[in-house]
Amino acid sequence: MSDLKIQHIITLAELLSKGARHNFVQITTSSLGRSIKKSQQAASKHILELENGGFIDRVMTGRQLSVKITQKGYSELVKLHSILGCSLDSSPSHLELNGLVISGLGEGAYYMSLNGYTKQFKVKIGYIPFPGTLNVKLNQLQATQIIQQLDDLDSVIIDPFSDGKRTYGWVKCFHATLNDSIKCELIRLERTHHDNSVIELVSKDNLRKTARLKTGSKVTIKIDS
Repeated sequence: MSDLKIQHIITLAELLSKGARHNFVQITTSSLGRSIKKSQQAASKHILELENGGFIDRVMTGRQLSVKITQKGYSELVKLHSILGCSLDSSPSHLELNGLVISGLGEGAYYMSLNGYTKQFKVKIGYIPFPGTLNVKLNQLQATQIIQQLDDLDSVIIDPFSDGKRTYGWVKCFHATLNDSIKCELIRLERTHHDNSVIELVSKDNLRKTARLKTGSKVTIKIDS
């Protein structure tokens, strides 16, 4: 074995966590197997393959097995740590969504024109949105991931308010671009009749007219990250 495979990296990392970087540590292949969620036979095979590859040293004293990570094995873990660190610290410049324009329920125009919202929109995003939202239906894969992804991004929060008769929920605004050219906001509402597969966009202009869209048009939305 000349190169580390995924299963060997996991085993090597588990040995590192047990203190095998500088010292020989006693292990059993049964306990190691449980730790890496593999069978005892698989764990035993990993140990032999890691030894053959020069990534660990192995000593048997009677029936007691002790292992220690070699410099070669440790260097591979350091290299992997560096690669993962750079990858995890980096982030794309935007989150890209694709979907189809659908007809709305007509509620967007009403809510976007409420004074409690328009005042905050003017101050927090710099404009009062056109009274209405552009509704976009996402594909199934993106629909299952969108809420979690949006929760990881920065947003402008429009606070909930009451007009004395009822309370209106918060609105989270995410700066976005429609079809690579039109600046807008993807909004997430505390209260909505749509499921997670439908997102809503607002802009200072009528997005359907500005982007020349109709029901069924394919669109791409890029959200700043």
